[in-house]
Amino acid sequence: MPRASFWFEVNGLIPVNPTVRRWLRLLIIVGLVLAVDQITKRMVVNDLIVGESRHIIPFLSPFFQIIRSHNTGASFGLLPNAGDLFAIVAVIVVLVLVYMYPRIPDEKRLAWLATGLIIGGALGNVLDRLSYGYVVDFINYQIPGVISNVSNLADHAIVLGVILFFISSWRDERNDAAQKAQTPQPNSEPPPQPTL
Repeated sequence: MPRASFWFEVNGLIPVNPTVRRWLRLLIIVGLVLAVDQITKRMVVNDLIVGESRHIIPFLSPFFQIIRSHNTGASFGLLPNAGDLFAIVAVIVVLVLVYMYPRIPDEKRLAWLATGLIIGGALGNVLDRLSYGYVVDFINYQIPGVISNVSNLADHAIVLGVILFFISSWRDERNDAAQKAQTPQPNSEPPPQPTL
């Protein structure tokens, strides 16, 4: 057991019960994503009017800026005016992930992290829809002539979570293939018959 983890357990900060510890990890990840997401959105709502932009890194201003935008659709501005539907879908996804979380094996920490990121991001955007009737977006990436979109940290948490799930799945497939390669395969030829 790592020293830091042992110290927390001895001092009662992290329960020793593995099930409680597992759920506590999920709550910490979800809580951090929600806190950072909601704090940054509140700062944008308080400091900018809709459509107002700020260039926080001047030399990146053609490619990256902060601009307040309201999104009534899905992440990254997809399917506008379908906000209620996406709020319902987000809640269903959260419930499914919470149901599946205890079934993730202990050694699959990337999948644990991915679950927390997706739940936190989904809940962050649902809170916006309940509070404002839309999602507050403010991170504007542009590649002139190619793409320009406005998103938020909840969207980025969801995308990162999905990427981590793919990486975790790819690792599992690679490990399974390596184990199959190392496992001796039964010989398909019949054993030679003794000669008299």
